[in-house]
Amino acid sequence: MCGMAMTQNSGEKYTEDWLPIKQILNGMIQLEDGQYVSGVKIAPKNIFILEKGAQDSALAALRNFYNTIDYEFWLIVADRPVDIHVYMSQLQLLYNNNPNPIARKLIMQDINKGNMFAGQEYGVVDTEYFILFKEKRLEIVQKKLRNLIMNLANAGLNSVQVSNNDLRVILDNFFNDGANTSFGTVM
Repeated sequence: MCGMAMTQNSGEKYTEDWLPIKQILNGMIQLEDGQYVSGVKIAPKNIFILEKGAQDSALAALRNFYNTIDYEFWLIVADRPVDIHVYMSQLQLLYNNNPNPIARKLIMQDINKGNMFAGQEYGVVDTEYFILFKEKRLEIVQKKLRNLIMNLANAGLNSVQVSNNDLRVILDNFFNDGANTSFGTVM
């Protein structure tokens, strides 16, 4: 049975309460039917700051990468909330301890920009990129993960297997509008 995630105050059930999730473990979602959902998290790379030839080369490498995938996959872009309060505190300390008026002005500009972002309705988010797939056999999961990481590296992108936390963030983004949940096993 799926883990029950409920709001603290209302007792409402979330959408994933009705999903066939058995557990999230070792960077994989184990479904009740025995299948696993796993994948890779891709480090972002802005190719648009490169020269035209390098951009074309990067796009060709990505096209070749996608053409090597011969199974169903999901390309997911998810926003993860970022707490910038520690960064803002460090900027404030830097501002307070810096006697140079020009440096103080630049630091204050960063503080003001940070306050502007922190004051937005949705706060500050980090955009993350994932490729996920579903597979029944664990040895095939591992083979697909290795191939994705290697082929992404050949295309000039760094990637790692998704973590349990990454998978929870993806579920939270899609089913709970980004609200954090806790997953537990119901016995």
